[in-house]
Amino acid sequence: MNYFSSDFKLGILGGGQLGKMLLSETRKFDIQTYVLDPSPEAPGRIACNYFEQGDLMDFETVYQFGKKVNLLTIEIENVNLDALQKLEDEGLPVYPSPSTLKMIQNKGEQKDFYVHQGIPTASHERFTHIEALKSALKNEVLEFPLIWKSARFGYDGNGVKVLRSMDDFIGLPQGECIAEEMIPFKMELAVIVARNVSGEIKTYPVVEMEFHPEANQVEYVICPARIPENIAQKARETALQVSQAFNHVGLLAVEMFLTNEDDILINEVAPRPHNSGHYSIEAGYTSQFENHIRAILNLPLGNTESKVAGIMVNLVGEEGFSGPVVYENIENILAIDGVTPHIYGKKETRPFRKMGHVTIVNEDLSKARKIAEEVKNTIRVVSR
Repeated sequence: MNYFSSDFKLGILGGGQLGKMLLSETRKFDIQTYVLDPSPEAPGRIACNYFEQGDLMDFETVYQFGKKVNLLTIEIENVNLDALQKLEDEGLPVYPSPSTLKMIQNKGEQKDFYVHQGIPTASHERFTHIEALKSALKNEVLEFPLIWKSARFGYDGNGVKVLRSMDDFIGLPQGECIAEEMIPFKMELAVIVARNVSGEIKTYPVVEMEFHPEANQVEYVICPARIPENIAQKARETALQVSQAFNHVGLLAVEMFLTNEDDILINEVAPRPHNSGHYSIEAGYTSQFENHIRAILNLPLGNTESKVAGIMVNLVGEEGFSGPVVYENIENILAIDGVTPHIYGKKETRPFRKMGHVTIVNEDLSKARKIAEEVKNTIRVVSR
């Protein structure tokens, strides 16, 4: 099929920042693109050929949107799977497939899947509601500390919390959740796997993630990870094992823990472009967004290696600020060599909301890390 400068229509469910960055690739290749998103001010609205506002969890909305396009993909997992399954049954290519998404969408089912597949992961228990978890702790079936995770709809640090006492339950939602063993680890790693329809598969370099201690959000993504080559190889092999198990098409971001004993444990996955791969826009030969498009269109995958060391700094709303966004001191970071800001297009900021990211590239990883710190301490996401 001719995808370029043609009548072919690619549909994307979700028009957030990931959708916006995907659209930079469809623009580059002149691929006609349709976007569905619940927000009338979705960041991806400005770059697509056709935008539709609608609920991604509503069957009829997703189904009717799918009837308008020739191929459908996602930038967020929380979409109506019944609609996707019906569209796929009727012959529409949907990537990743509804069957893959079903295994990933619910974190409890995702964790069970790792256990059944023999993929190393932290031990866990599933609970239908929060009161059942409280009872297990009161009856000493489980003990503190542990990690609470909402089974559905977690994002950007939401839906995950360390529980050290019963007081930590205050404010948690009542729905389905998992309790996960708290694993001592050296660092958190991630590997993005690209796989096209024909089965060609490549991994991006292993990255290291540094998290904000309060918001549980990634502050820095460091590529390459500062680990020995044998650990990097083990991480890539584990990511490939996970990819094969899910049989995905497109991108699969595999988040992992490196334990104190140098074991690799899978934390969770995302079947789409991911925060841990943003560095690849400037630092890689082929960005994660371009390879997602190549994979779902069954085109040859691009080179996943890096040209230069890269570090990504997340730009999030400062605490104490809500309202129309202002990027304070952005001109100062633009004056630094190797620094590229990406502004997502969200008009309103709030504490810890992801508003953009900055990529730092440098031949010397340690210099890049120092510049990243300078960038983090210079730019502020505040409000008027």
